[in-house]
Amino acid sequence: MNRNGIYLGKAFGIPIRLHYSWFIIFILVSWALIGNYFPAVYPFWSLTSRIAAGIITSLLFFASVLVHELMHSIVSQRQGIPVHSITLFVFGGVSQITEEPSKPQDEFRMAVAGPLSSLVLSGILFGIYYGFGNTANFAAQFVRAITYWLGYINLVLGIFNLVPGFPLDGGRVLRSIIWWQRRDLRSATKIASAIGRIIGFLFIFGGIWLAFSGQWFSGIWLALIGWFLESAAQGSYQQVILRGILKGHRASEVMSRDCVMIPPETTIDRLVYENILTSGRRCFPVIAGNKVIGLMTLSDVRAIPRDRWATATVREAMTPLERLKWVRPEEELSRAFQLMAENDINQIPVLEDSQIVGMITRENLLNFVNIRTGLGI
Repeated sequence: MNRNGIYLGKAFGIPIRLHYSWFIIFILVSWALIGNYFPAVYPFWSLTSRIAAGIITSLLFFASVLVHELMHSIVSQRQGIPVHSITLFVFGGVSQITEEPSKPQDEFRMAVAGPLSSLVLSGILFGIYYGFGNTANFAAQFVRAITYWLGYINLVLGIFNLVPGFPLDGGRVLRSIIWWQRRDLRSATKIASAIGRIIGFLFIFGGIWLAFSGQWFSGIWLALIGWFLESAAQGSYQQVILRGILKGHRASEVMSRDCVMIPPETTIDRLVYENILTSGRRCFPVIAGNKVIGLMTLSDVRAIPRDRWATATVREAMTPLERLKWVRPEEELSRAFQLMAENDINQIPVLEDSQIVGMITRENLLNFVNIRTGLGI
């Protein structure tokens, strides 16, 4: 386990993770199936049968969400765009694609792959449902009950994702069309994001209306989806603007060069009271002889229990050099920003000839962007 969730393995070379929030929706879906759907369809089933069917259906539902995201990722990889990972979370799944497509045609293909896979899955599942026919055989009923619900939910998933609200798949299809017409990714993102925010607000208002109409669960869920969509649409446009500002600039332009090196045998206590609290710095390269062997950050310090600070050393707590995410001085700033966002870290070292020559923090990037924005550059 790590801060990004539970690592499940790889599919087509893509790491699959399960965010901790996934367990919330898994429990809710299973509870709804066991307590409502299966008793309504087959009231004579035993509680054990309903529980088994509910858990199996929930797992297969998230497997179909994974197929949806895998199709996005496979198409992305075939077009030369790397995929960092796929994460299943409370609102479904998300493919962490490391860069924007270079052509509108590429984005169109990537966007439609997911909904098409859901619609194809829906057709297959409904085919299985009708193929078994109406029978009193329990095994056949078990399969029919599961496949009907999964067929219906995949149909809904496919159609919902075609709603033209960025960053939903339909919004990305819309952005690709506007991009193709205007030949301007930033302008296309601005328009698609504005529409996405409007749709997000409509979902929120619709959810509130449903909640006050007595359908509180559906209302709250729809409002949460709307809030997520509105926030994601706004954030997606801001990321495009940020990448545009960072484009063409190098890591060496913003990195801090006055890195304080510390020896590996320094105790955590000494590091905190003689370095962190006095300097305000959040990270320190660890050097043995003339060689950098790792990096010590506030997160590394917090991982050590307070009662061990007096005896635990930096060598025990640091992140080793081979596990660090880093950039070269000549690399674009957008690459540093991308690595920090992907790995949820606050700083990234700049290495040259296996030596740390500087450090880039989120504060460095924000200052760089704010100054240029303030000057209208």
